[in-house]
Amino acid sequence: MADHELSLAVNGRERHLHRKLVPFQVPGPAAGNGNGHAASTLSVAIVGLGYVGLPTALALHGRCDRIIGVDISRQRLDTIAAQHADLAETDQPKLAAALADGTLELTSDMAAITAADAVIICVPTPVDDSRVPDLAALRGACADVVRHARRGQTIILTSTTYVGTTRDLVIKPLAQRGLSAGADVSVAFSPERIDPGNPDHLQWETPRVVGGATPACARRTAAVVGRLTASVYLVSSPEAAEATKLYENIFRAVSLALANEFADACGTLSLDPIEVTLAAGTKPYGFLGVFPGPGVGGHCIPCDPHYLLWQLAQADRRSPLIEQAMASIGQRPDRVVARASEVLAGSGRDLAGARVIVVGVSYKAGVRDVRESPALTIMAKLRERGAEVSLYDPLVPEVPQPDGPALRSVTAPDGAAYDLAVIHTLHPGVDYAWVNACPWVLDATYQFEDAPHRVVV
Repeated sequence: MADHELSLAVNGRERHLHRKLVPFQVPGPAAGNGNGHAASTLSVAIVGLGYVGLPTALALHGRCDRIIGVDISRQRLDTIAAQHADLAETDQPKLAAALADGTLELTSDMAAITAADAVIICVPTPVDDSRVPDLAALRGACADVVRHARRGQTIILTSTTYVGTTRDLVIKPLAQRGLSAGADVSVAFSPERIDPGNPDHLQWETPRVVGGATPACARRTAAVVGRLTASVYLVSSPEAAEATKLYENIFRAVSLALANEFADACGTLSLDPIEVTLAAGTKPYGFLGVFPGPGVGGHCIPCDPHYLLWQLAQADRRSPLIEQAMASIGQRPDRVVARASEVLAGSGRDLAGARVIVVGVSYKAGVRDVRESPALTIMAKLRERGAEVSLYDPLVPEVPQPDGPALRSVTAPDGAAYDLAVIHTLHPGVDYAWVNACPWVLDATYQFEDAPHRVVV
């Protein structure tokens, strides 16, 4: 196992590591997968080929000889086969190689997982419009895996979800089929830790946590997960691993809510929140800072904390701090729109009838993913206030609209044609010089410093 320093805010806490977590020694290539199969014959089925499943499949290329990629969307499979999937630049050649040598097999037939030694479930776990967990995809995938499971398999759930999911949707249904976890099959939860668009956080260098139904399940699962990362830690149960992932993302959500609130305070005090955050970050203990922005998007932070809040509500319990953080995150786009109105009003303009271009619509830099993107809410609320809204995002050619045709990205924007540019997402390698011609620039990222007339949220 590779050396890894814990990300704990107080020095000295590393001493607790070996008392609570068991570092798993990742086996060498000749050690097999923990199920009696040699490394040369290891096969893995990936159920769900989205932002987690596809990179996971590609990370296994060269580490096992057969990868069965399963997705119920034929369109998604065709996109992958045509090599048009949204992937990190380093993963594009891996996809080409895996398709060319036949290692990666694409299918919509769930029965194909029966041939695999290990099955990794990577399906989305969103929330609905009321922020209630939408478990449809997860329940369907787990039911299909249970239906087609066979003795000797290792079944690994990675999707972020409520505590107890692995037991409720995999372990118990398998037992009803006569397959006992630990005796007939190995079952564990190992939360994904993929950071889309961030080349600094590679899968192999990012430690993983495994919680098995039994200690033997944990070890066998760790042997499979050990082909994705050099560092694997074992925890006492699937529930502990499930709670670990929720805590990681809740911590991030609370930190982002705080960062946005502190940025507002800095605005009142005429201070740069980025400068203050970087200065605070020079302290080597007791501070883990994040930057403010226009809101929080993506598949994790806006959704995952609600899985815990929903589960606590079933037990008639509350978590006021988490609730407030999520409410604050949800209100952030309103603050951006209100600030846009203030900026225009300062120059004698009303938001109604103003020409506003939103720069960047994806939820983070370097990705094409618009799920839960604050930009979608910002654009909708700008239109509600009567603004004429355009968008510019070279990675996102168009955005569907609920009440009309899709809004297409402007290909060659003229800054002077707009009254206000709202900076939402800045992609690396993109020339934004045209923004300088805009009369007003509302920088919701706090990091677009070169434009004249720039103001921040």
